[in-house]
Amino acid sequence: MDLSTHDMPTLFAQLGLLNDEASINRFITENAPLPEGQPIYEASCFNDSQAALAQGLDEDSDWVEIIDTLDTAMRNTDITQ
Repeated sequence: MDLSTHDMPTLFAQLGLLNDEASINRFITENAPLPEGQPIYEASCFNDSQAALAQGLDEDSDWVEIIDTLDTAMRNTDITQ
């Protein structure tokens, strides 16, 4: 049984990114909005290693909800800083 946590801080840690709340919010603000139709793992804000991991996580049912949450946040065009 997989007991690992699947939340935004854990996702960011998996991607090798700073994973405190302020850093996550800054990352989203600085990299949004993603182009319509572009998969999140193809976003230019991820290096090749992060993109491969994000794609793998996106295909893992345990991570789908949190990846979708990040995807939605990064598509928001009404972000205020």
